[in-house]
Amino acid sequence: MTRHQPLIALVGNPNAGKSALFNALTGARQKIANYPGVTVERKSGRFAFADGRPAELIDLPGSYSLDPTSPDEAVTRDVVMGRQAGERQPDALVIVLDSANLDQHLVFALELLQLGLPTVIALNMVDLAERDGLTLDATRLAADLGVPVIPTVAVRRRGLTELAAALDAVILAKQVPHAPLGEPDMRARRRRAEHIATAAIVSQTQSRRWTDRADALLLHPFAGPLILFALLFVIFQAVFSWATPFADALEAGAGALGEFATAVIPEGFFRSLVVEGAIAGVGSVVVFLPQIVILFFFILMMEATGYMARAAFIMDRLMASVGLSGRSFIPLLSSFACAIPGIMATRSISDEKDRLTTILIAPLMTCSARLPVYTVIIAAFIPEIAVGPGIGLQGLVLFGLYVFGIIGAMVVALVLRSTVAKGGASGFLMEMPKYQMPRLADLALGLWQRAWLFLRRAGTIIFAVTIGLWLLLSYPQVPPGSSMSQSEYSAAGRIAGVLEPVVAPIGFSRDIALALIPAMAAREVAVSALATTYAIDATDEDEQAQALGERLAGRWSLPTALAFLAWFVFAPQCISTIAVTRRETNGWKWPMFMVGYLFGLAWIAAGITFWTATAFGL
Repeated sequence: MTRHQPLIALVGNPNAGKSALFNALTGARQKIANYPGVTVERKSGRFAFADGRPAELIDLPGSYSLDPTSPDEAVTRDVVMGRQAGERQPDALVIVLDSANLDQHLVFALELLQLGLPTVIALNMVDLAERDGLTLDATRLAADLGVPVIPTVAVRRRGLTELAAALDAVILAKQVPHAPLGEPDMRARRRRAEHIATAAIVSQTQSRRWTDRADALLLHPFAGPLILFALLFVIFQAVFSWATPFADALEAGAGALGEFATAVIPEGFFRSLVVEGAIAGVGSVVVFLPQIVILFFFILMMEATGYMARAAFIMDRLMASVGLSGRSFIPLLSSFACAIPGIMATRSISDEKDRLTTILIAPLMTCSARLPVYTVIIAAFIPEIAVGPGIGLQGLVLFGLYVFGIIGAMVVALVLRSTVAKGGASGFLMEMPKYQMPRLADLALGLWQRAWLFLRRAGTIIFAVTIGLWLLLSYPQVPPGSSMSQSEYSAAGRIAGVLEPVVAPIGFSRDIALALIPAMAAREVAVSALATTYAIDATDEDEQAQALGERLAGRWSLPTALAFLAWFVFAPQCISTIAVTRRETNGWKWPMFMVGYLFGLAWIAAGITFWTATAFGL
């Protein structure tokens, strides 16, 4: 019996279901940190055997071989071989195999079995294999591999008890693989994997043809991209049309809350702090929660159904034209939610120049933090009219902004791959996950996590920055009889006055310059900053009760509003994104390069937009 708490590593190919199995076994008992000396995450958790004894479980990055081609695969190799600094060698391995791709996944499994560690095979997603007409004999597979093989369905928690019992047995007995595994040559392993997989098949029908027909359409060189862009178009239409009733309700609630606070709190510092700072600032961001939830609903649906990987395959040809590969698509797509996980996801890219380029263009993907900025400006200046059956002009403009960011990223990638990150496109190999119906519980959990993250961000970073901005806007107070407004006379106004000459040529006023500064903390703060500024300058309660969009429509010209949108397509991301870029590139050189080129692009794009719109008399 081991004297220490057993350390068990989950290992296998990408898309085998390791993370789902890890979540099912550990539940909420998880923690995430970096491995010492590298930027690859260490995801660990605790679970208990039947008798209550605890064990530590680590979820290793998906790999194809112990001969690494990326930082992720290098960590997997070092951990399972006991070479990783600060990490002892696991007491046991759980090799997770995709039942429907058994011959491919067994190649890496045979390599892992040669390490001679106590091992259990999790034959995962057996329900999907059976749905597609494939039935496997786990007993025959166990006999051929010399280790226990447990059928599992991680997302439905099937087979977990049996898996834990098998792990307990092999750890206590220090049972190692005993079947002859052949030569460690890749070709030899591949031939033996094919033999073992074939022998394990009990029955196989042709019911998989419908998935082949679906792929023939969705992955078609011409139809596939059209379907993908049509889907994205529908998503951005829905962000506006579906969210409007909920956003209006939240906006009305924030207005009512402000009126209530004004009525019950005596006039003075505290009422101004609550009404003009907290409610006007933070409330102006929270009203965009419905748009955030709808956007993530579609992203989660694409992931859960198996379409996300196919979207990466479709984009591979476009990515190759600018010197990247489809492998860069997943990190870039993740950046639509937030650039931070997108940049961290580049660890799976083996080519260093490819990875660097992907990191540098990730901020050009329109993250969810920009959505409140886009929404408030579009709602204020773009008419809510239909331009076709089921097609609204507002949703069309939002879709255009996302496309504008993607095109900008591709152009920048082409320039970078021809200059500072010169190199050819690397190869791209990806397994297509099986189509499946999403579980409502998983979707609900994912939406709740993202909604809570947005609200927590609004209640911490955005709240702190907004209150700080309110203080700078409120003091020193404008003397009686002065022709200056409070926002101009304040400390914040004087700071913005330094930036105003830089942005005035592109149509930006002092108020806009003031909003750009705190937006470096979080993109959404641009909205709260504008709301707080105009609340400070409000001359009566009716003006103070106006929604932000109404105030903007009365103060900004259309060319200025369009230039503001163009600015945020390219403007550098938040400070947290810059910090994670520094960590991923091991220095300040590339983060500073990224900030510089993005500021330059933002100024040029906003200027061209403003000058063109003005020339056309808009």
